Amino acid sequence: MSALSELSAMRSKGRRLTPAERRQRARENNRDGVAGYVFLLPWLVGLLGITLIPMLGSLYLAFTDYNLLQPPEFTGVANFVRMIDDTRLHQSLKVTFTYVIVSTPIQLAVALAIALLLDKGMRGLAFYRSVFYLPSLLGSSVAIAVLWRQIFGTQGLFNQILGVLGLPSNIGWISSPDTALGAIILLHVWTFGAPMIIFLAGLRQIPSMYYEAAQVDGATKWHQFVHITIPLLSPIIFFNLTLQIIGAFQSFTQAFIVSNGSGGPSDSTLFYSLYLYQQGFRQFSMGYASAMAWLLLLIIAAFTALNFLIAKYWVFYDD
Repeated sequence: MSALSELSAMRSKGRRLTPAERRQRARENNRDGVAGYVFLLPWLVGLLGITLIPMLGSLYLAFTDYNLLQPPEFTGVANFVRMIDDTRLHQSLKVTFTYVIVSTPIQLAVALAIALLLDKGMRGLAFYRSVFYLPSLLGSSVAIAVLWRQIFGTQGLFNQILGVLGLPSNIGWISSPDTALGAIILLHVWTFGAPMIIFLAGLRQIPSMYYEAAQVDGATKWHQFVHITIPLLSPIIFFNLTLQIIGAFQSFTQAFIVSNGSGGPSDSTLFYSLYLYQQGFRQFSMGYASAMAWLLLLIIAAFTALNFLIAKYWVFYDD
């Protein structure tokens, strides 16, 4: 038994510790505290050097005129006032909101449907789970975005399949303002692996006795899904919904690669993060880009807060 354990045992028996024992106990506590901070040091360095300090720097730059070549010049709220009349900023917000509102529910619905299929206990479950999770690992990569651009090009695989089926096969899915955003939404939906794995874990935690009791009462599969699966899975749905909304607002690679960094035809795929990149690293308006970054942070925070506010009306916990 360690010295600290012996001292704790003495204390639990009601014997008062001597001054020497108290000092020894304090040394033991200090030693444990130092060890804890040593293990936390890499995380603390990352938090300060990669997150907090850059955030404070960008907050300062948001109130300056900074072109990366000359020292920043303080301009107050001029960057935020500029946003009011920036039509491309308004377009980027429209595109991003459309992307988030359309792609996130569809992706979660597909992820839940696949999770329900995998929850049946089929053979080779580990293999199928890995295969379905793979798109989440690759979906945000440059290579997949390039492949997606080729698939939905005028001479791409998708048009070739349409031609075999006797349908119009000369559509420029990426080059048309009407379909370019839809192609990127489809790419986002395809990366359903991560929420699917979380849904599958949640389904495995639902006690089977609820379904057995429902079957005895004559409930159909649909009624079991609506009245048992969805309510008991609602915390997992809420968790996935929050994470996917945050991730969707920050989407960049897909739009950048598919549209060659231009925002697509008629700015139809001008995501907010892509326009932020254009302002910061093409127009060298880093002060304005920093202000845009903080606006994005506020938007994401507002959506997250809204999710938590309405969660009490549809998320059910054991208590």
